[in-house]
Amino acid sequence: MAYTIAVAGKGGVGKTTTCGFLIDYLCRKKAGPILAVDADANSNLNEVLGVEVEMTLGDIREEVARAETASVNPIPPSMSKQDYMNFKFSSALIEEDDYDMLVMGRTQGAGCYCYVNGLLQHEVAKLVGNYTYMVVDNEAGMEHISRGILPKVDLFILVSDCSRRGIQAVGRIAKLAKEVQMDVKDIKLIVNRAPAGELNPGILEEIERQGLDLLGVLPQDEMVYEYDCAGKPTVQIPDDASVRRELTKLLDQLNL
Repeated sequence: MAYTIAVAGKGGVGKTTTCGFLIDYLCRKKAGPILAVDADANSNLNEVLGVEVEMTLGDIREEVARAETASVNPIPPSMSKQDYMNFKFSSALIEEDDYDMLVMGRTQGAGCYCYVNGLLQHEVAKLVGNYTYMVVDNEAGMEHISRGILPKVDLFILVSDCSRRGIQAVGRIAKLAKEVQMDVKDIKLIVNRAPAGELNPGILEEIERQGLDLLGVLPQDEMVYEYDCAGKPTVQIPDDASVRRELTKLLDQLNL
């Protein structure tokens, strides 16, 4: 069974960028095989990693749903709907040199995640035994946690910005994980985009009040913004960039 790392936090705090760096860190250590799962309906982990996505689980679901009313059914008469979906799922797995990637993609209808979440849960269960590590980028907030998409999590990394509200948000996520009896072995907090890489005493007080285990602090790095504006994969940022250097130190502490 793969060692599972889930990354979560509210939107706009650098969660997906941190997740991308984590995957790149494991690849550099030759720790694979690695399965990267983008479980965010607003998928952009592939952009951080520099990967082209041709098909998502959501795309497959929509194709099968349309087939029921289409004038020309794409599902061969000799195949059941489930067999066709299983066939398509195999082509949705993106195979890179150092890792494979599965993307959830868009939701079902107007904001409903239920069916695609079920597909993701099923596919993850089938694949997880083939990998040493599985790294999951969860959507902003707590949706996947409350729906129990992940059967177990060895390491739960909460990412927040250096605001009190951000710390409170990840505190709620940590509490929810316990309330829904999510099988989590360890929960760590990474605070991102801190000026000069340091935290205000009030933020440290809030971290303690929320009962969070602070792994470390990442500095604000303008190079992340520059790469994003230029459309460059964030993981291509040089090794001496402050955010990569500091995150590597934090991850080294985990002995992954």
